[in-house]
Amino acid sequence: MALQLDPKMIKLNQDVPTRDQAIRMAGQLLVDGGCVEPEYIDSMIARNTDVSTYMGNFIAIPHGTDEGKKHIKKTGISVVQIPMGVDFSSPDDDTEQLVTVVFGIAGLNNEHLNILSQIAIYCSDVTNVAKLADAQTPQEIIDLLKNVGD
Repeated sequence: MALQLDPKMIKLNQDVPTRDQAIRMAGQLLVDGGCVEPEYIDSMIARNTDVSTYMGNFIAIPHGTDEGKKHIKKTGISVVQIPMGVDFSSPDDDTEQLVTVVFGIAGLNNEHLNILSQIAIYCSDVTNVAKLADAQTPQEIIDLLKNVGD
């Protein structure tokens, strides 16, 4: 299953001071795209408080809690590019967890697990992450990700 991305759900060159704001921005794109109800955003914040959605290699993949699944209308992915980075570490972490690309995901029927693994595999190569972080247009992001999972 190739990743389906909508250019309207990709924001480039964002300057976001906190991880919660980055998660809210990714979540709002999912709301605007008709994928989730607004309540899903709070479950994305709650999930990240329980278990960090930082994946290493400058990416984070926030998604909702099990409780939040009832707010999902359809599977979707949003992308927020933050060239200067935002720190995803929690107050008790020893190291900064700098994130330059945030993938907000919502998946019906556990489809998010498949999406999560596809993105994680693609982004395990840091040169792929650098390309995403440097992309100048939403279409460029879509082109970079269109073969993920094939």
